[in-house]
This record gives sequence, C-alpha cells and structure tokens, in this order.
Amino acid sequence: MTPEILGKLERLAAARIQLVPSELSGYFVFERDGFVCLVEKTREGGFGGIGSVCRLVEEGFATVLWSGAGAYYVQKGGRRLEATSEEIGQLRGFSSDLRAALAD
Repeated sequence: MTPEILGKLERLAAARIQLVPSELSGYFVFERDGFVCLVEKTREGGFGGIGSVCRLVEEGFATVLWSGAGAYYVQKGGRRLEATSEEIGQLRGFSSDLRAALAD
C-alpha cells in the first residue's frame, strides 16, 4: 500500500467513513450514517472518480431527486420517500468529507 493511499484511508477513518464489503469489482463502496457512495477503483488499486451520494434503504440505493417542493429519495421501481432537511445536511456533509478525504 502506498503512503498516498494510506493517508487517504486515515482521513476516511477520521471522518467516520467506512469501507463497505461489496461484490462490485470495479468500485469501492463507502458509507456513513446510512448514506453510501461508489468510488471507482483505479488499475493501481487507488481511488478514482466519485459517484453521487445515495441513501441506503432495504431495497438497495435510493437516489436524491430535487423538485420544486423539496427533495425526495427515489428507489428502484419509482417509490419516493421524502428527504428531511436534516438528512440533506447529512448527505452534503458526507459528500464533502468523502471528497476531502480522497483529494490528492
């Protein structure tokens, strides 16, 4: 493991962001407080592109949809769940902390 990757793992741990076991061979899955994000694996085993943050629900991932009335989580099959302002704050915080931890 390179010092660069080790430093990023330490920053992730400090931000309470966990690496979740996954069967997705081309991606890492990171989680905090019920929010998840896929991050591409590079050929060298490092961290590549960062995806969108989703909510972890029983059925899998629910993406955030913004509408004029507010934000919703949309699950597979189109089921919608209202997102609270507190949850949106957590989502944004997780996204920001993940990007900061994986920055070069």
